[in-house]
Amino acid sequence: MRILVLGITGYLGGHAAEQLRTLPGVRLLGAGRAPAAGPAVDLATMDARQLAEVVASFAPDAVVNCAGAVSGDAVTLAEVNARGPAVLCAALREAAPRARLVHLGSAAEYGPTAHGERVTEDAATRPAGPYGATKLAGTVAVTAAGLDSVVLRVGNPVGPGAPPAGLPGRVVRQLRPAGADPGAVVHLGDLSAYRDFVDVRDIARAVVLATTAPGPLPPVLNIAGGQAVPVRELVHGLARAAEFRGRIEETLHGSARSADVSWQCSDITAAADALGWVPRYGLEESVAALWASARDEPAPEPAGDRVR
Repeated sequence: MRILVLGITGYLGGHAAEQLRTLPGVRLLGAGRAPAAGPAVDLATMDARQLAEVVASFAPDAVVNCAGAVSGDAVTLAEVNARGPAVLCAALREAAPRARLVHLGSAAEYGPTAHGERVTEDAATRPAGPYGATKLAGTVAVTAAGLDSVVLRVGNPVGPGAPPAGLPGRVVRQLRPAGADPGAVVHLGDLSAYRDFVDVRDIARAVVLATTAPGPLPPVLNIAGGQAVPVRELVHGLARAAEFRGRIEETLHGSARSADVSWQCSDITAAADALGWVPRYGLEESVAALWASARDEPAPEPAGDRVR
């Protein structure tokens, strides 16, 4: 089985590739914008014909699209998250119409929900900002393409190797230089929002199951922890793992999305039914693994941050 992973050098793509690589009888293929990814594939700039030529050269049985942007202006987000999946689907229809496409979406596509609610895949989608809106456009492009596809609508990733583009990785970058100094102060935004955190290793396992599952799958599956946790709990868990002795002050201006989406929680029943998938890692384990993975990296300078 030939599996092509787009965005293979990224956070989610790297973890997915690590688990896919262990499957017997699988030849893992990679591509992306980074030179280490393999052949250059930029979904934001390539047209369908160019991408179809690349896809045809791989002759994949399955394609996992982990390419995406989590920050940047609206144009950048639209090019990568909305245009990219649409171009990929057009290329697959031409070059590999029977290949399964596993595309990573985001729980941000749902937007604001009632406090205490677990959203199912058929819930209304009302994204609160450009990121969620562009991810939703990508999901629509995939589900309307007529391919053998599934969108994994991922919650808030956490776990080993989390990059500074997301809140867990950025908090680590502040805690590390602070050390155990009791006088250290870490300034953050409002941490009262609730988020549904899911370990990156559990996301990767869901990718493996979705890629190799026989027969058609539901068009969208929630991949999350299945419970809402205050962001403050994540941050203080990281502080404990870091043996941080200073103070955490929520004095910075928070993100607009945190104010608009104070609660986020996904119902993961459908993923259990379709894939036999349930999360294996709790938040405490994810936080410990994140801190352990960051200890040997060069310590960055402390900087302010805000909740996404």
